[in-house]
Amino acid sequence: MTIRKIAELLDAEVLCGEEGVDREVKSACGSDMMSDVLAFVKDQAVLLTGLLNPQVIRTAVMMDMQCVVFVRAKVPGEDVLALARSCHLTVLASKERMYTACGKLYEQGLKGGELIGD
Repeated sequence: MTIRKIAELLDAEVLCGEEGVDREVKSACGSDMMSDVLAFVKDQAVLLTGLLNPQVIRTAVMMDMQCVVFVRAKVPGEDVLALARSCHLTVLASKERMYTACGKLYEQGLKGGELIGD
């Protein structure tokens, strides 16, 4: 699935990283706890979250993710977007709740990746 398709499915706005919307991604995860993402997630390209601090971008970069989707109509500040731009990360914003957003993506074939320890 492309990031562009994710944006369409979630009626999401591309906040930065437009050059990456045609990248293919194969897996996603949803979490507001970056410590869980760092501890348990691997091989996932999209992070869905409602957390709005720069740590989200740093976590996504550390985990080699391609895209962050902010859910629940949350929009990050310019500091977060500037960091995402500098890391060449695509950032989307959707009004969908995390549960619904994850469900829509899963239903359309985007799966969760492996968990560390599996």
